[in-house]
Amino acid sequence: MKVELVLRVVGGLVGGLSAYQALSGLRDLAQMTQLELVLVYLAVTVSFGIAYLLTPSLTTRPFFWVRQRIYHASATDVLASGVGLGLGLLIGTLLALPLSALPGFVGNVLPIVASGVLGYFGIVTMLTHKQALLSLFGLVSKRAEPGGRGDGRVLLVDSSAIIDGRIAEIGRTGFLGATLLVPRFVLEEVQHVADSADAQRRARGRHGLEVLNRLQKDASCAIEISEMDAEHAVGVDSKLVRVAKTLSCPILTNDYNLNHVAQLQGVEVLNVNVLANAVRPSVLQGEELSIQIVQEGKEYGQGVGFLDDGTMVVVDNARPYVGSAVDVVVTRVLQTAAGRMFFARRRADPNGAYT
Repeated sequence: MKVELVLRVVGGLVGGLSAYQALSGLRDLAQMTQLELVLVYLAVTVSFGIAYLLTPSLTTRPFFWVRQRIYHASATDVLASGVGLGLGLLIGTLLALPLSALPGFVGNVLPIVASGVLGYFGIVTMLTHKQALLSLFGLVSKRAEPGGRGDGRVLLVDSSAIIDGRIAEIGRTGFLGATLLVPRFVLEEVQHVADSADAQRRARGRHGLEVLNRLQKDASCAIEISEMDAEHAVGVDSKLVRVAKTLSCPILTNDYNLNHVAQLQGVEVLNVNVLANAVRPSVLQGEELSIQIVQEGKEYGQGVGFLDDGTMVVVDNARPYVGSAVDVVVTRVLQTAAGRMFFARRRADPNGAYT
């Protein structure tokens, strides 16, 4: 805000002085009447006010917009834009000599316009065909080509998904089909967890850093560390949502609260837990299973077992069978935000009576 205020004042002074110089050049101030002097000073004041109001739109806001776009751009995009701009300006320079030979105003203006237009089309062309063109000249590695590490889609990665670690396996399968974008503030959060005094949190954080290291070395996964930030947002979750809205890209997370906050603000969310639930084998009510009872349940007589994918199965009247495998029939399927849970009874006991 302080920088913007200073620029407003400077812009206002420039506008006012420009108006003063222009009007005083028309006629000597000493020869003006009192009414004319009032009009001059009024014009200077109005010019100051207009320049004061418009300066941010002409200076700070375009600057911050360009800065955010540069932060959000991948290294490949920056390289492609630079090459495209250079080629466009080179062609414009070659055309400048014959165009400048045209008579009058056209010969003075057309070379500048041609250079600008060709530079713009050079950037657009390179961004559209960046992978093919840059790989043709050996400016990017093959693992950045289509079919290697993503198709131009971007996923903004939350620290919870990194620490969870399953994105490494998902990315290796090729199902993501996108570049994983990790903001610097997310990486710092994972590093903070890795430096925690709590042993369990420290282990989780270090596991997350190992996952990032594996992703960077894996040719089938595209991952980039970005310096982008949301300056006025407080907290990592708020920054992620703000950046995701700016980039118009989904957030990859396991965080239940972030999931709901992002969806309320119109940001698409990809939840690894939801994906895991979706690919689990379908178990229907009435289906028979063989379950290893590993512990007692909360209610009297209950036993608890788990499927191969970790889904909990609560079996009535199975407490005496802890440590043994029993055949059960699924009686109810409970879907929660954390996943699924099955309730069952022993197949040998159709009435559910404890024996």
